[in-house]
Amino acid sequence: MAYEFQVSGRIDKPVGEVFEAVVNPDKLSAYFTTGGAKGRLEAGAVVTWDFHDFPGAFPVHVIDVEKDRRIVLRWEAAPDDDPAGKYDTTVTIAFESLEDGRTLVTIGESGFRENCAGQKASYGNCEGWTGMLCAMKAYLEHGINLRQGFYR
Repeated sequence: MAYEFQVSGRIDKPVGEVFEAVVNPDKLSAYFTTGGAKGRLEAGAVVTWDFHDFPGAFPVHVIDVEKDRRIVLRWEAAPDDDPAGKYDTTVTIAFESLEDGRTLVTIGESGFRENCAGQKASYGNCEGWTGMLCAMKAYLEHGINLRQGFYR
C-alpha cells in the first residue's frame, strides 16, 4: 500500500469564504503560496504555485472542483532521489459546513510510492498541508500571515 495521509482543521468562517480562500490565487498567495499562485482553481486548469521555501514554481493540475465542497489536484511528488523516477500524487481538499457556522477543512494526499523517498515526501507534504491549514485559520480569522518570515 502506498503512503497517504489526511489532516483537518476547523476555520471559524462560512464554507463559501473558506473555499474562496483556496480557489482564488490572490487569497491563496496572501497566506500560503509565499512566492505566489497563478490561476484560479477550476476543473481542467493547470495553475502555478510558488513557495520561497521550495525551489521553483511548479504546475498544479486541477482535476475536479465542486463549489464549497471539494477540490481534487494532481501534482508531481516532491523531487527526491527516488530510484523509480518521477510520479504524481493526488490531493483532495474537502469543505464541510458545520452547524455552528465554522467550516471543517480536510486535506488528504495519496499515491506516494512505497519506498524511503515516498515516505519522506509524504511526511514533508503532511507537514506542509498542516501548515497550510494553520496559516489559513490565522489569516481568515485574524488577518495574520503565519508564513511570512517563517521559512528561509
